[in-house]
Amino acid sequence: GAEPRDGSGFTPPPPLLPFQIAAEGRGAPPCKPGFSEDTYKVVLPDTVEEGRPLFHVDFLDCGRGAPVRMECNNPSDFRIEADGVVYAARSLQRSPQHALVLLVKAIDGTTQQQWTTQVRMEPPVPDASVPPAGNTDLMEISFPSRRNSQLKRMKRDWVIPPINVPENSRGPFPQELVRIRSDHDKSRALRYSVTGPGADQPPTGIFIIDPISGELSVNKPLDREHISNFHLRAHAVDLNGNQVENPIDIVINVIDMNDNRPEFTHQIWNGTVPEGSKPGTFVMTVTSVDKDDPKTANGMLRYKILSQTPESPTSNMFTINNKTGGIITVAAGLDREKVPQYTLIIQATDMEGNPMYGLSNTATAVIRITDVNDNPPEFTAEMFSGEVRENRVNVIVANLTVTDKDQPNTPAWNAVYKITGGDSTGRFSVPTDPTTNEGLVTVVKPIDYETSRTFVLTVEAKNEVPLARGIHYPHLSTATVSIRVMDENESPYFEPNPKLIKLEEGLMPESALTIFTAQDPDRFMRQKITYSKLSDPANWLRIDPNTGRITTIATLDRESSYVKNNLYNATFMGLDDGKPPANGTGTLQIYLLDINDNAPKVFPQEAEICEKPEPNAINITAVDGDLNPNAGPFAFELAHRPFDVRRNWTITRISGDHAQVGLKIGFLESGIYEIPIIITDSGNLPMSNTSYLRVKVCQCDINGDCTDQQHIMAAGLGTGAIIAILLCIIILLILVLLFVVWMKRRDKERQAKQLLIDPEDDVRDNILKYDEEGGGEEDQDYDLSQLQQPDTLEPDAIKPVGIRRLDERPLHPEPQYPMRSAAPHPGDIGDFINEGLKAADNDPTGSGSTAGSLSSLNSSSSGGDQDYDYLNDWGPRFRKLADMYGGCDD
Repeated sequence: GAEPRDGSGFTPPPPLLPFQIAAEGRGAPPCKPGFSEDTYKVVLPDTVEEGRPLFHVDFLDCGRGAPVRMECNNPSDFRIEADGVVYAARSLQRSPQHALVLLVKAIDGTTQQQWTTQVRMEPPVPDASVPPAGNTDLMEISFPSRRNSQLKRMKRDWVIPPINVPENSRGPFPQELVRIRSDHDKSRALRYSVTGPGADQPPTGIFIIDPISGELSVNKPLDREHISNFHLRAHAVDLNGNQVENPIDIVINVIDMNDNRPEFTHQIWNGTVPEGSKPGTFVMTVTSVDKDDPKTANGMLRYKILSQTPESPTSNMFTINNKTGGIITVAAGLDREKVPQYTLIIQATDMEGNPMYGLSNTATAVIRITDVNDNPPEFTAEMFSGEVRENRVNVIVANLTVTDKDQPNTPAWNAVYKITGGDSTGRFSVPTDPTTNEGLVTVVKPIDYETSRTFVLTVEAKNEVPLARGIHYPHLSTATVSIRVMDENESPYFEPNPKLIKLEEGLMPESALTIFTAQDPDRFMRQKITYSKLSDPANWLRIDPNTGRITTIATLDRESSYVKNNLYNATFMGLDDGKPPANGTGTLQIYLLDINDNAPKVFPQEAEICEKPEPNAINITAVDGDLNPNAGPFAFELAHRPFDVRRNWTITRISGDHAQVGLKIGFLESGIYEIPIIITDSGNLPMSNTSYLRVKVCQCDINGDCTDQQHIMAAGLGTGAIIAILLCIIILLILVLLFVVWMKRRDKERQAKQLLIDPEDDVRDNILKYDEEGGGEEDQDYDLSQLQQPDTLEPDAIKPVGIRRLDERPLHPEPQYPMRSAAPHPGDIGDFINEGLKAADNDPTGSGSTAGSLSSLNSSSSGGDQDYDYLNDWGPRFRKLADMYGGCDD
């Protein structure tokens, strides 16, 4: 603050205090345009600096919105702005005894209407409210007199003015402020006291009063930032404590002193501004606070920049608004690539920035220059080169390098490459390496050396974002790339591939089909191609290794399983003699045209039908491997042999492919029957075939479903099984014949030795059974009643010969060898059997036997004649058996 005016401890006000404006008279109505007052009263100091704001006049436009122009009658000393603020146009030194009147005029720029006011500028009144210390002439505050009910005028028109006490006073304490007295103290003794905060209320003891003299004193230094004013009440009582005066209010204001420095809210402020910004571009705002009274100069702050680092390109690249703390650019030339960051030291000073009286503080403002795309990418060379082998794709043939001064890894630095010439077929692309920012010239389509041996590309480089306004791409943003193509041994290729030919099936071996050759794309190399077979599923074809001629080595059959949809595919390879050798493959497709080379067959081959056929019938379908017209419609008929087929069965054609087989007779015994059916197709040369339909005749329920689920084993025997069975029968017959011959030899030997053996010692009577081998379960399935009465057979059991089942055994006993005439000498076995029969008949214990007499077997009739003629109907394989067992003696 200012130096003390004297030794009392009081300090005079600073040279430039806030100016007080008081109105004299009445202003215009609120809604009438014009100045708010007709006359303004302004208190000015004796000395005024140039450019200093002095006062402000208010102009009310009542919502007109039209601008007005301000003028004054003394433009050489005063300057008025459009907002009504009047500034000193030069340094003024005025006489403290005389007032100065200034006329201010407002002019409407549209209607030229004018309004006028006057400003009366007076010198400041000396502050006499607080006398210097040691002054015995204190200001007195008297209680109003109440005599005659009339108030006696006191000093200051009975208005108790506030008592101003500066803060931070150095004393000595207590320090007298004012004397309080009453007119009654002339007639009697009085006692004075004060009450209120600061006196008898917290904070107590700040103000004290002499009860006899009425001198009010302050007892300690005051702090405006803690308490800015005190409201006390003064009392006057007599010695008896009776109130003699009404209490009066005393206001004590604590006068602010500049005892607090400005404090920035942050010590380091960070801001950004794009490079190349124009002067006047806003950067950031710094703020500080001061605990002193903001209505006085003690709390009015002003900002300025103390230093700038670095001082490039000039030392004054920024300026700051001294009132608001806003920082803006004032010079051009911000270049991030040269100076990426500035550091400013900002100072805030109170006392409106007065360097002599004001207190200051500093903070740091760091301003980072942000990047803009003001530097285009530039190639490091005008010409780049590379090479690539033909037919290669996704390979990098050249790396294009660029430089960019902008901030790395930003859109202003990232390069984008574009091919602008030399690649009309689109065989190259230039993606960007995200790490190095290089352009990678890459082959994306195969290149044929025989077509193009070199490429000359023109590549342009730009950034991801456009360049800043006013900056153009230089010449070095375009480069030339020369690419050489290297030859390679390419694979031969077949043309066309696949190759389709049409042939009729049944083509004989060693027939020439076609010539299937490959071409070598290497026109500048003289190479020989040899051919081989890769895939021939049916092994029908052969290819000449030198000429590519394809011939057959087997008959082509359209109905083969290797033919799909009439197409047969074979693959061949062509191999050149390059270094290294290269090969190519080709597919030959043979479309086989159908011929009538397949006879029709019946489908299904097995079926079921009830013994009583009605309404049962069997639907059959003709199946032919050929295609129309070599297939249906088909003709169906039953075979003529065996004769019972047409007698028992009937066939009816339903459609071109279907027929129905049914029983012709009313009943047929259960069993399995084979029905031969002749089917003829409709080919140009028709083909016929006899198919056998295997029918199971079974007993059925009321729903027509078979109830007999047993399967006859013989029905499933094939030709091989039947042949095996016949061989076993023949071997068995041979063994029986050998046994008979052996027995006859033994009989002759016994007759020769009979005379030497005692009849009582004949052991033949002791032979009770033979060690015969059984035939299995089927040989045990016989009727015991037939042994009792072999000659009695029911006529109903005899069935016609032509309707014999496949699983049926002969009705009459079949001999194990061909029947011959009775031997003239039965031999020893015959004698033994006759003696056994006689002994059995005479046995008294045999009457109860369920088998009856053994003589009733009529063994002599067991060798009766048997009819084997039905074997002739079984086919040529059974005719030999029919001849062997036909009953002939020879």
